[in-house]
Amino acid sequence: MAKDKLILRALAGEVLETPPIWMMRQAGRYLPEYRATRAQAGDFLSLCYNSDLATEVTLQPVRRYGFDAAILFADILLIPDALGADLWFVTGEGPRLSTITAQADFDKLKPADAIHDHLSPIYGTVRKLAEALPKETTLIGFAGAPWTVATYMIAGRGTPDQGPAHGLKAENRPLFEALMERIEAATIEYLSAQIEAGAEVVKLFDSWAGSLKDQDFHDFSLMPAKRIISALKARHPSIPVIAFPREAGEKYIGFSKATGADCVALDNSVDAAWAAKHVQVDGCVQGNLKSSHMVTGGQDLIDETGEICRAFSKGPHIFNLGHGITPDADPENVQLMIDTVRNGAWKG
Repeated sequence: MAKDKLILRALAGEVLETPPIWMMRQAGRYLPEYRATRAQAGDFLSLCYNSDLATEVTLQPVRRYGFDAAILFADILLIPDALGADLWFVTGEGPRLSTITAQADFDKLKPADAIHDHLSPIYGTVRKLAEALPKETTLIGFAGAPWTVATYMIAGRGTPDQGPAHGLKAENRPLFEALMERIEAATIEYLSAQIEAGAEVVKLFDSWAGSLKDQDFHDFSLMPAKRIISALKARHPSIPVIAFPREAGEKYIGFSKATGADCVALDNSVDAAWAAKHVQVDGCVQGNLKSSHMVTGGQDLIDETGEICRAFSKGPHIFNLGHGITPDADPENVQLMIDTVRNGAWKG
């Protein structure tokens, strides 16, 4: 089966003539069919926890575009929800959570191995997808990395600089580290259960890794990724893992070797030619078109897509955006991107 799945071939280190392609947040608000299904669910969390509807929105972009992978429709904050934090979404503003700022808050959280009943609908979605996807389409599971999830649990919402998390790290290191350890353990359980349900690849999203500097990046982005990947591969030796320490900059260099990741996803703040020279030498890379091209389209989209494909053409590469597609994107520009990658004109 793996020989039919281009994503798995790239993750195994194969250099393919045309890179396989999928897109972060490919099931989302830019698609009219997604908006219709979400309206049917009532709200975002209800959509995540409804296996039938979550399966449907995961399949929608695969049906429309023929992506080489489907990524489970869920959210990185389902782990705090399963650990017992209060979670809700404010329309137009994003997630809100009860905060972890004192030992008493932490003490209310459940142990890592108590999350599975709460998350059973997510595993149900994975099982449904494993049955429903075309045989050539890879199923990707995912979770948020501990640092990124912790930033939301400490602040109670997204913040521009992750200041509350940095503050707790400085002021109450034992509490901060205990929270990180709890999230890490829960993440291992969560991803392992996704694999058991049928995920063929898992991805670890460290969306706020770039705000960790110097030793903190090593301690709270790289090392948790290494421990999570090691634990997953001990349980599931053949499972490939994609790591995404977004905005890591020069710290992308050597990240896959240091963590055991099979692929490093790159954001669009790094140049593809630079990344080919310094990051792709260690194995598969994923990325890294600016998501704004999905809004603006045109020749600039075609040109930059071609540049990225050429830059990474001598090594294993999965084409993707450098961050998630935005709700204001034009679905026609997504098709233009896919056509540009697959028609091969960039090879000339």
